[in-house]
Amino acid sequence: MLQEGAEAPGFSLPGTDDAGSELREYSLADALDAGPVLVNFYVFDFHPQCTDHVCSLHDVAWFELDDRLTVFGISTDRTFSHSAFAQQEGLTFPLLSDSDGNVAEAYDVLFDEFQGHKRIAKRSVFLVDTDGTVRFAWSTEDPTTQPDWGAVKDAVDALDAAA
Repeated sequence: MLQEGAEAPGFSLPGTDDAGSELREYSLADALDAGPVLVNFYVFDFHPQCTDHVCSLHDVAWFELDDRLTVFGISTDRTFSHSAFAQQEGLTFPLLSDSDGNVAEAYDVLFDEFQGHKRIAKRSVFLVDTDGTVRFAWSTEDPTTQPDWGAVKDAVDALDAAA
């Protein structure tokens, strides 16, 4: 897993808009121009544990209060699956398709094989500041484990305090 203090690998990926209805290209560099970015890798759309994980992020209302913070959900599923998943769950942040697993691999959070599927992202959360530095890093190999969202909020608050 990429560690805190490391430079976040850049990416440009196709994804859903914040309503899940339109598809477009997103890049980390463009998002960092507006403020810090929360990069949230998850295993699969519609997987019960991933639904819990991604929807728990949706339910953490504090990130919606900081309009400088961009949130990306990333998995190796395709954009059409992301669109259906975002609409079903009422997600208000983009879901990006890392269909070849190269971005998850760059963040060192890639399963070579998970439940018979090749090159799948591990459940992981990274907070990237506007300089492109990772300020919070968390990952697990157990898709039933949730991150400590309080620790993520503390990291976001620390960025706000330093600004």
